[in-house]
Amino acid sequence: MRAFWARSFSVILYIYFKIRRGMALGVRAVVRSPNGEFLLVRHIYTPSWHFPGGGVEAGQAAEVALADELVQETGLCVSGAPQLHGIFFNRCVSARDHIVVYLCDAIGELPNKPPSLEISELGFFAPECLPSDVDPGTAQWIREIAFRKPISGEW
Repeated sequence: MRAFWARSFSVILYIYFKIRRGMALGVRAVVRSPNGEFLLVRHIYTPSWHFPGGGVEAGQAAEVALADELVQETGLCVSGAPQLHGIFFNRCVSARDHIVVYLCDAIGELPNKPPSLEISELGFFAPECLPSDVDPGTAQWIREIAFRKPISGEW
């Protein structure tokens, strides 16, 4: 009998959370300069540096969301088709359930001032000289890309 109630309670909780908040998808753009530096941004509402990106709206292609977020946050445009780096389960960075990470080329120059009010700082950083407060997931992706060290699909 106890198992029945536990199972029933689990089903009710599952339905509640499914209705309350559906699965969300986020995208991140990995932009590297010709000399191997990575573009990082700092939002006004987060204490750490991370790759530019944001959420994917319902019915929107991830590549389109990526291009939109890159322009909004950095003023840079995506050149060519972005290359999929990986899809990662997210449990600590944002309200997104999964993050799709793309390697992409960007055209343009970084503006002197961030183009978006939600961005407090942006800049290129060498993988060996990352800021001390870089997001742990972002640091892992940088290590994998720059030093070819594999990481897990969850962080």
